[in-house]
Amino acid sequence: MKITKRHGQKTGSSWSRGQSLVLRSAKRVVRLAHLLMFALILQQPVYAHRGDANDADPCRIKVSNEWIHFAAYTPTFSENKSYCRSIPKVGMTNLVFDYEGKQLRHVSIEFEVTKEPEGTRIFYRPPSASKTGTVEGAVDFNQFGAGNYLVHVTIDNDNEKVDTHIPFSVGIEGDESFVKVKKFLFTVAVCIVIGYLCFRYARSGKSGQPNSA
Repeated sequence: MKITKRHGQKTGSSWSRGQSLVLRSAKRVVRLAHLLMFALILQQPVYAHRGDANDADPCRIKVSNEWIHFAAYTPTFSENKSYCRSIPKVGMTNLVFDYEGKQLRHVSIEFEVTKEPEGTRIFYRPPSASKTGTVEGAVDFNQFGAGNYLVHVTIDNDNEKVDTHIPFSVGIEGDESFVKVKKFLFTVAVCIVIGYLCFRYARSGKSGQPNSA
């Protein structure tokens, strides 16, 4: 009877140690997952200068109660592909502003593009109305170089000028589609690492448990 009791006590102690090991392993996995998810968050682009990452369409500019869609085309490099917040190549670029509503067609609107942080004007369209709802312009960025730029859309609202703007870059961040691919690959890599660590610690926890025999 005594031998059986000692054996039971020993088995119970081993089982407790196994449970403790599994618990510690689980806690480590959770901590590592938190660290990896934090690293993933840090990989997201900083939008302090380029707007909120949660914007449904970062190419839209709200002017008064209406919206204007901004698009940039570099036909020499990308034919009909459009950009807005990041233009990958420096060269001749066509700028297109489309009014999404009809109210702005009867309002005089001023368009300007400046290079930042100097504020140097590189494109300007005096205040005027657009009956078609589309305003176009062309800028040769070879003359101004890669950098950060700012589109200013100014409307005269009850004799008070309201300036709305949208920032963009030229020749800095590369193709927006390539950036999205890099984000996706990084996310997949993080998931694989988390899965591997979970499997590894699960096995180490099982190895610490006593045999039923």
